[in-house]
Amino acid sequence: MERQIILNDLKQAAADSAAALLQDGMIVGLGSGSTATLAVKTIGKRVQQGLRIVGIPTSESTAKLARELGIPLSNLAEHEEIDIAIDGADEVELGTLNLIKGRGGALLREKLIATASKRFVVMVDETKLVDQLAVRDAIPTEVVPFGWQTTGKRLRQLGAVISPRLAPDGQLFITDGGHYILDCAFHGGQSAAVLQQELDSIVGLVEHGLFIGITTEVIVGTAAGLKHLTPG
Repeated sequence: MERQIILNDLKQAAADSAAALLQDGMIVGLGSGSTATLAVKTIGKRVQQGLRIVGIPTSESTAKLARELGIPLSNLAEHEEIDIAIDGADEVELGTLNLIKGRGGALLREKLIATASKRFVVMVDETKLVDQLAVRDAIPTEVVPFGWQTTGKRLRQLGAVISPRLAPDGQLFITDGGHYILDCAFHGGQSAAVLQQELDSIVGLVEHGLFIGITTEVIVGTAAGLKHLTPG
């Protein structure tokens, strides 16, 4: 319990630091997940204090929270280029700052907004830092419902151990885009770049949780204070 409280404090510190980057007139990508939620709440306070921004949410849950906080919202149809997007991550690879995202099920919209942004800032606590992606945790993949079992077979042929994600009611989890999530564990130590190419080749797979070469900077909450990482 005490450790979780400490981690929450680290997440809050990183979220507050990211939210402080916003300036009047910015178009802002609003991420999803526990740390992004903390950032959106901080942004909401800044909006109430007079900050003028327009947010583009990565999920319906983030959109709902932003509306409750009075953050003006738009979409990619109205704003094809975003000034800055802030989001969390499930894993951050040291050095490259490549990511695994999608534990919350919003990976498709998260990647669309991240790649449309001039600046993509990621907020994490120090437990999310890894030496190599996909060794510790599975890679979420978003697949179309039609023939998803066949898509799963193709993933297994790549060496994945797949787990269809379930909703709290025990039914298959459905994303905001109407797709399923198959969490794929790879135990061969493949590089993220190789895995990305293999996953991109699978018919029926809409998107995956590998975010390669997208991150601008990472704000890490640590017991010793905040760290700011850049690729390289």
